Amino acid sequence: MHYITAGESHGPQLTGIIEGIPAGLTIDVEKINQALASRQGGYGRGNRQKIEHDQVEIVGGLRHGVTLGSPLALVVKNRDHAHWSEIMDPTTPATPANTVRRVEHPRPGHADLVGGMKYRHRDLRNVLERSSARETAIRVAIGNICEQLLAALGIQMIGYVQQVGSVKADDGISSALNVTQIKEQVEANDLRILDQDKVVLIHDLIDRTKRAGDTLGGVIRVVAENVPAGLGSYVSWDTKLDAKLAGAVMGVNAIKGVSFGDGFKDATNLGSQVMDEISYDPANGFSRLTNHLGGFEGGMTNGMPIIINAAMKPIPTLYKPLQTVDVNTKEPLKANVERSDTTAIVPASIVVENVVAIELAKAVTDAFESSNIERLKGEIDRYRQKLVEY
Repeated sequence: MHYITAGESHGPQLTGIIEGIPAGLTIDVEKINQALASRQGGYGRGNRQKIEHDQVEIVGGLRHGVTLGSPLALVVKNRDHAHWSEIMDPTTPATPANTVRRVEHPRPGHADLVGGMKYRHRDLRNVLERSSARETAIRVAIGNICEQLLAALGIQMIGYVQQVGSVKADDGISSALNVTQIKEQVEANDLRILDQDKVVLIHDLIDRTKRAGDTLGGVIRVVAENVPAGLGSYVSWDTKLDAKLAGAVMGVNAIKGVSFGDGFKDATNLGSQVMDEISYDPANGFSRLTNHLGGFEGGMTNGMPIIINAAMKPIPTLYKPLQTVDVNTKEPLKANVERSDTTAIVPASIVVENVVAIELAKAVTDAFESSNIERLKGEIDRYRQKLVEY
């Protein structure tokens, strides 16, 4: 299974193609649109979300709501393109009139400068239009299809916010909850946090940061339950599933760190505090008494819930911009200001959840015969039973 996306932030649309989804899977388009709406929500978002109302169109690979096994082609229109049609026209030659929104003052922390240097663009809009997090909308649409596939196989997952800036909003609450319980709690507020008592405190932090013209990052956690043991492999470095998941999460805009389970805390604990002791139950087979390692051993799933943590840096577009240098005159000045958010940690939790879903769906379809959903279900059911009987 593989996918590709195309499109620019202010272009006419975002396009995605995913190949390898089994035939016979019923797709709920409304669930995709709900995920897209969640990506646009959250406290601290900017004004563009008032313009865009993302909806997916599936234009290939689906008939009467059921997948055909052929590539799925998806489109998410950019409504803001109406204000940018001349500037982003793909075929009309450049003129002074349609290049008035040139970007020559790169933003620190963004792809602007390095992208311009690499691809020899003098108008850095050619970089920022593709490097923008707007592209993640189509990845969420693709990821939700994968999440629907995983749900059909009994695998449930959730992405949520553990921390905004310096304020923690989990403090171990999630360890006692399953995915359904986490989902109920985080959907009860506009921050996707578990600790309802921290909502007002974090709102105030975001408001103060916005007034200061600054931005905030945070920490995201994704939990996936009922993933069968043995996905991935220890035999080569590039077959380890945790490595693939880490790479996919790092591919999300502004993510600067990824860990599993207790993560970096494991580096300071003793081995006896980190390793998950093994137990056995005739009815369910082998299990672990704890889950410090986040569901992975030797690059393979071990049957425990997968726990992935992602650290997101603050957004680099500041309304009180930092110093930069004009790429043409080389004069020091202030960076460009594009429309932006105070924090995008809430939508990032949706995006990270969905890229994890894509990688888990890849792992499942790699491991089992997956041309048809009923055949895939049967194969996984038999595999699960063999694990219990081991």
